[in-house]
Amino acid sequence: MLASLYYSDFRLLWLSSLFAGAANWALIVSRGWLVYSISGSSMWVGVVTFAAMSPNFLAPPIAGFLADRFDRKKLLSIVFLVQFAHNIVLAGLAIMDVIEVSHLVILSFLNGCARASQMPAAQALLPNLIPPQHLLNAISLNAATVQGSRLVGPAAIVPLMAIFGPEGAFVICTIFYLFSLTFSMNIKTVSFGQLDNRVNFVENFLAGLKFVYGHRLILPLVVTVFLHCCLTMSFESILPVLAEEFFEDGGLGATYLMMAVGTGALIFVLCVAVIRDMKKRGNFLFTAAALSGLGPIILGIADNSVIALVGCFLMGAAQASFMAIAGAVVQTSSPDAIRGRVMSVYLWHIGGMMATFNWINAAITDSFGPSPVLIISGTAFMGIVIISLFSVPLRSLYFRGRVE
Repeated sequence: MLASLYYSDFRLLWLSSLFAGAANWALIVSRGWLVYSISGSSMWVGVVTFAAMSPNFLAPPIAGFLADRFDRKKLLSIVFLVQFAHNIVLAGLAIMDVIEVSHLVILSFLNGCARASQMPAAQALLPNLIPPQHLLNAISLNAATVQGSRLVGPAAIVPLMAIFGPEGAFVICTIFYLFSLTFSMNIKTVSFGQLDNRVNFVENFLAGLKFVYGHRLILPLVVTVFLHCCLTMSFESILPVLAEEFFEDGGLGATYLMMAVGTGALIFVLCVAVIRDMKKRGNFLFTAAALSGLGPIILGIADNSVIALVGCFLMGAAQASFMAIAGAVVQTSSPDAIRGRVMSVYLWHIGGMMATFNWINAAITDSFGPSPVLIISGTAFMGIVIISLFSVPLRSLYFRGRVE
């Protein structure tokens, strides 16, 4: 299960991704609760969440191009330095009690730009750090940091949220980003992509887009992932409202709900890491897709905190498994020379619309409450899973494990 961690450079990348992911999810919870406390509106939580995720519309393609043009390790270190500096400012404003919603919008956008640039660089670098026979294991373990950090980050800030409020959480996030910067700077592997000198800048820039849109399996898979993220994973902005329904302390309640998501994610992504047979991975992908729709429905009909936590656990388990396997298929299918650009296109589809749907869901929640949003979204995605069976390449992946 942990074979890839025996390789020192991958271990450093894994640790840097884990701490950065933990900081990211801790920020989503603490920042969201601070905005809700100041404004009393889910819509403003949605605006701040949108600001944090909206760079996924623009940053990934540029970051993917840079990841194929420059040393990927150095690019990653620069990104972590920006995130560290951002958090120093955020924590300082919060501790001095001069922070306003407008400050949070601006800082969230800056943090989002760095986060959106981090992912293509890290995913392009990863396959160069381990032998090919361990690639699927490494991709799954790296996905565990992305998904499992939903548990690690919120769990780390629980005591500080209870004692000091969001200010204490921001300090912890700053320390986490310092760890990520330190680990990334110690990676020794030098990794570059390859640009085609026979074509111009624009064609090089669009090479990842052409690969994704021209691939008979990757294109329908990316479309399905896109809808999965829009309909089942854009729930962060409504967490404060849900937390107030089920817990006396809304700030801690939002943290508990995110921890349940993270617990399910971590357990099931580690299970995915030990599955080497592609047919079983394909079966797991289809099952996870179906359950990704069921989780929000359970959370939407919950009438007590226990059922809400169970719904969050299932959401984390199903969503993380689906995203880990889908991401592995895209990474292993991409040529190394353009992998940074391919992964940036993949992340562009994922993150950009998640930002928009977080905002939309928050606005609807202010008028109708969170339950209709969750139930309708979950049901809609279960319908999408059924429709995806009409794609021959996807059906072959689901039931035969074929990557063509």
